Amino acid sequence: MSAESPFVSDVPAAQALAVWREARAAAGCPARVGLLRAPVAAAVGRVTAEPVWAVRSSPAFDSAAMDGIAVRAADTVGAAETSPVLLAPGDFAVVDTGDPLPDGYDAVVMREHVHRTPAGEAELRAAVPPYQHVRSIGEDISAGELLLPEGHRLRPVDVAACAAAGVAELGLRRAPRVVIVPTGDEIRPIGADLAPGDILDTNSLMLAAQAREAGCEARVTEIVPDDPAAIAAALAEATRDADLVLLIAGSSAGRDDYTARVVAGAGVVAVHGVAVRPGHPVVLGAAGRTPVIGVPGYPVSAALTFDIFAAPMLAELEGAAPRERPAATAHLARKLPSALGMDDWVRVRLGRVRDRLVATPLPRGAGVLTSLVRADGLLVVPAGVEGHHAGEQVRVELLRGLSEIGRTIVAIGSHDLVLDLAASALRAADPLVTLASSNVGSLGGLVALRDGLCHLAGSHLLDPATGEYTLPYVDRLMGADADLAVIRLVHRDQGLIVAPGNPLGLTGIKDLTHPGLRYVNRQRGAGTRALLDHELAGHGIDPAEVPGYSREEHTHLAVAAAVAAGRADCGLGILAAARAFGLDFVPVAQEPYDLVLRTGTQAEELLAPLWALLEQPGFRAEVEALGGYSCAETGRRIR
Repeated sequence: MSAESPFVSDVPAAQALAVWREARAAAGCPARVGLLRAPVAAAVGRVTAEPVWAVRSSPAFDSAAMDGIAVRAADTVGAAETSPVLLAPGDFAVVDTGDPLPDGYDAVVMREHVHRTPAGEAELRAAVPPYQHVRSIGEDISAGELLLPEGHRLRPVDVAACAAAGVAELGLRRAPRVVIVPTGDEIRPIGADLAPGDILDTNSLMLAAQAREAGCEARVTEIVPDDPAAIAAALAEATRDADLVLLIAGSSAGRDDYTARVVAGAGVVAVHGVAVRPGHPVVLGAAGRTPVIGVPGYPVSAALTFDIFAAPMLAELEGAAPRERPAATAHLARKLPSALGMDDWVRVRLGRVRDRLVATPLPRGAGVLTSLVRADGLLVVPAGVEGHHAGEQVRVELLRGLSEIGRTIVAIGSHDLVLDLAASALRAADPLVTLASSNVGSLGGLVALRDGLCHLAGSHLLDPATGEYTLPYVDRLMGADADLAVIRLVHRDQGLIVAPGNPLGLTGIKDLTHPGLRYVNRQRGAGTRALLDHELAGHGIDPAEVPGYSREEHTHLAVAAAVAAGRADCGLGILAAARAFGLDFVPVAQEPYDLVLRTGTQAEELLAPLWALLEQPGFRAEVEALGGYSCAETGRRIR
């Protein structure tokens, strides 16, 4: 480890896994978990530890494959509609599906193809070949046949086949045991009352669930304080019955980050610092003969660390292939920059727009757990690529099925809480319908619509020259004769979001030059930013005179959160966002918020549930209850 860097190196992920595998072998870590024997009924999800050979054939005898009569095929030769063959009662036998084929017979005629005479004869009007509708002995499985190889993860159909082949007990790999050790003076158990600076132990909950989903047993220890001796003792205890220890947090370079030191003291650190983002400061090593991963504390980093490093290692322990997600090719809805030198794992929302799968990147912060909650897929930007342009084709690992993604309404543009409320209402009414909105600002939404990358663009862009909203921008971007529809969603109140009691006594935009004021702005291209610029110009204020004008957030709620946390004194936003955080509000303007779409899209079946929702009085009442909204024109086509 160099004096300049707390990390050994930024090792590529594939190389890190290989180096860690070699270090585990050198440390004497078992290559496989132990074998156990279990009845087939308890084997689903486990991995075979030995080949499975059929004990008996299935079927074990020639059997009827249909309800009907068993016959000798030779007796039916010449049968036809014009010259039927009559079989006497002693020349056929009635059989049901699954019955053994009676001796002397070699075919079955379906019941509906047999005509019975009053004398009890069977009249056949078509000849049958030998072994028609007969399941031959061993047709499915032959005794002595290899049914399943070693290293096969058992599914319900597999255990059924084993039972049919006479195998009552299987040799399996036991479930790997994962022990999760949360560390940190600030970490508190789920359900605890939190003081400022405290953090709930959500990572342990998540990692344990990921381990169980991967077919493992998982145990979470008590939270360990930031003390090297205490962490070392907890690690030693965890290794007694673990096949893998996940040591949460303390893997970076802070003053209380002890993971690498503790793991090195207990065994070996193979890798500290991997060229992936999020998840860069991961520690891969072994304590004695037990593999250890030092998991970064940020939740997205923790989740992806499990996927990238723990999951394949646990599959190796069972001797099984790692579980792989299906993948698809999608077009990026907006530009995606990426720093060189690291694999960049980007969470994306997916939808099908005009027969193209479209991927919209979600917020990329390592602490933004909701980006994984909302993600439909994962996109990896390789270390040697500086990103992708809007519209570029990319490979995406799917977290949802393509049929489900096909029922997704893709909305890109300005942030509004009404879209969130609509998304919830649509899903409640029909679990197969999803409204996925991405907040890139009004202008970004209109550009995405122009480029065929969304169904709807949410916009409230004010044109200073005309005083009109949205329509002038639509005309400039797409032409006045473009085949577009503009649907009014709501009118909403915009104003200054301020701390409770309005301690600075702000009365409007003219007060934004107040000495010492800390303003938080919206991003370029956002309609709220356009409104601010218009209002500043009306008061003769240069944006440079507003302290914090260059500080940007991407949603109204993020602006309100900054004020609520005391990181800013005010920001322009909607009343509903102020109410959500218990903040005060100084009205500035009421503006329309519209949905822009291609005319042909408006009549598509996919969007029909949304238009129906906008007409419901109950939904409109919920919208207005948020505060600062008017639904007087909701659903009206403006153009």
